[in-house]
Amino acid sequence: MTNLVTEVGAVAEQTPDGTAIGYEGREISYGEFWARTGGFAAALDERGIGADDRVGVYLPNLPQFPVAFHGILRAGGVVVPMNPQYKAREIGHLLADSGAKAVVTLSDLVPFVEEVREETDVETVVSVGGGAEGAIPFGEFLADEEFDVAQRADDDDAVQPYTSGTTGQPKGVQLTHENLATNAEASVAVIPDGIRADDTMLGVLPLFHIYGMTVTMNATLFAGGAYYPRPSWDAGEATSLIEEEELTLMHGVPAMYNDVINQPDAEEFDLSSLRLAGVGGAGIPIEVLRRFEELYDVTVCEGYGLTETSPVTHFNSPNDRRVGSIGKSLPGIDSRVVTEDFADVPPVERGPVDEEAVDLNEITGELVIAGPNVMKGYYGLPEANEEAFTEEGGRKWFHTGDIGYHDEDGFYYVVDREKHMIVTAGYNVYPREVEELLFEHEAVADAAVVGIPDERRGETIKAYVVPTSDADVSEDDIKEYCLSSLAEYKHPREVEFVEELPRTTTGKVQKFKLEEREVEAE
Repeated sequence: MTNLVTEVGAVAEQTPDGTAIGYEGREISYGEFWARTGGFAAALDERGIGADDRVGVYLPNLPQFPVAFHGILRAGGVVVPMNPQYKAREIGHLLADSGAKAVVTLSDLVPFVEEVREETDVETVVSVGGGAEGAIPFGEFLADEEFDVAQRADDDDAVQPYTSGTTGQPKGVQLTHENLATNAEASVAVIPDGIRADDTMLGVLPLFHIYGMTVTMNATLFAGGAYYPRPSWDAGEATSLIEEEELTLMHGVPAMYNDVINQPDAEEFDLSSLRLAGVGGAGIPIEVLRRFEELYDVTVCEGYGLTETSPVTHFNSPNDRRVGSIGKSLPGIDSRVVTEDFADVPPVERGPVDEEAVDLNEITGELVIAGPNVMKGYYGLPEANEEAFTEEGGRKWFHTGDIGYHDEDGFYYVVDREKHMIVTAGYNVYPREVEELLFEHEAVADAAVVGIPDERRGETIKAYVVPTSDADVSEDDIKEYCLSSLAEYKHPREVEFVEELPRTTTGKVQKFKLEEREVEAE
């Protein structure tokens, strides 16, 4: 394998008139899309930007994102995707750390780039959506001629996303052409019959994030399907697009599915065109999954992955699914559950287990991964790489930091993040177990559980609850409800009702912000 964009080039050559991207009523053919990526690559080459040079892509989900993404790779460069919600200070670290020579961004975001430009190696700024001082409009930037596909080795860097940085500065993740190409191909193959040329993919997952980048954009374009990006998440707009365009595939994070089922007119949506819905990024509450399936008669398949694994490592096939599991390891990817001493934890007979009836400490361990999808390493951080990997048997095993177990049928289950575990009066409590119960309450629209300081117990449990619009529920109601179904030490000692939970752009609850609120309140 060489440059991963050759896969898209092959599709463009075979079906130049097929739709690659659908946006706001316009369809962009594979032929047009491939020509634009060639013009973008040629423009970079004219400015001396090529092999191994980093280029920032600071855009929402617009057609210019896949053009820039594949154009950078076509020129031999490395994509540095950046969250369009970031401000100057946040992108300053990413640009300086990566050494990016160019940035593609919205005209409205150019001032943020200019604010930090002197502290970086950025020489060229390309603007989307109009002109901006110090930037070249996207259409003017594209060269008339096309640059050929630069040859790259399997282990050459292709994309350098940054971890979310919930602890310390974000780290650059070196993902190679092999990492991304093999994972996109696997993402195509895990869907029954594969992604087909007549499939249409809802593109609501942000493209700066590896889940949206690999599983929705690249997998669809590799297979010759049509990708329909949306620049921001809106449950009503997304469901309308599915209905109007009769989209066949979607992937989302749990918060998106929860938003859809909590729309006032949720029962009126017609999502019958969908043949599969995938969910990842975090564990989906089982009640949310079941409600979505009941409303729309579409199978929701859980999966699992991380930025460092390109991202998908596990997936539930509709033909081989176990609700509550993250699924089985993808072909070519090996998974283990290990102790702190890196000894294997034996599987349970069959999952999911009744967590009230077993000692989770006896059946769980850390999930570790090895395979062609695992990152090369963290950019310029040798100490972090030593902590991230364990070498055994000639293989490099990546430490996910997730605690889980597996069963004899090969299904894996994630209980929670290691850092999220709450230790109260000597007992381990996994927040997800309490959150699953809260989602089953008819008055709860959203919920998150964190540990807060407690003089007697060390930590105790607090639940943040977003009530449904018509809810008539009290703090005591929630406490009594949890106490009726959980061991006494697991039930929330405090309940706070809030209008919304702080979430990342990809829908993960930012529990550190909830924990910070508790510290500030002391």
